[in-house]
Amino acid sequence: MVTSKGKIVIELFPEAAPESVANFQQYVKDKFYDGTIFHRVIAGFVAQGGGFDVKMKQKDTRPPIKIEAEKSFKAGFKNDRGTLAMARTNDPNSATSQFYINLKDNDFLNWPSRDGFGYTTFGKVVAGMDVVDEMAKVATQPGDVPVEPIVITSVRELPAAKDADKKTGKNSK
Repeated sequence: MVTSKGKIVIELFPEAAPESVANFQQYVKDKFYDGTIFHRVIAGFVAQGGGFDVKMKQKDTRPPIKIEAEKSFKAGFKNDRGTLAMARTNDPNSATSQFYINLKDNDFLNWPSRDGFGYTTFGKVVAGMDVVDEMAKVATQPGDVPVEPIVITSVRELPAAKDADKKTGKNSK
């Protein structure tokens, strides 16, 4: 993920949240995130993006996906610092393109949470957390919107790391 603040590398958890990962990857393949912004930044909480353009116009999305917070949590993935999770409304099955990066451990967002559902964790930042921390320092206006937009220039899938190939025994050729 290339942003106006720098690059962020994300590892996804397809075994723990297959529908959420497939959903995110499809938006990546469609280049949907290119030109979107982190529209909600709350220091000490989360940086949320993936749904609005630089003019704060909400983009049209595909249909919502089913929540996988319980499955992800039981697989050991929590809303800990540096993890990515699906943003949603009060409807647990309303997640579309928006996601957030946890700026600290947010245990109260884990399944079952206060609402009985929680939020699906589907990935983590493996490089560039310093960029995320810089995002958390920006000045915001009402609605926690950064005064100066934090633009997602592009999001692209990278080839699997060689270390992952060693762990799985698969050959990346």
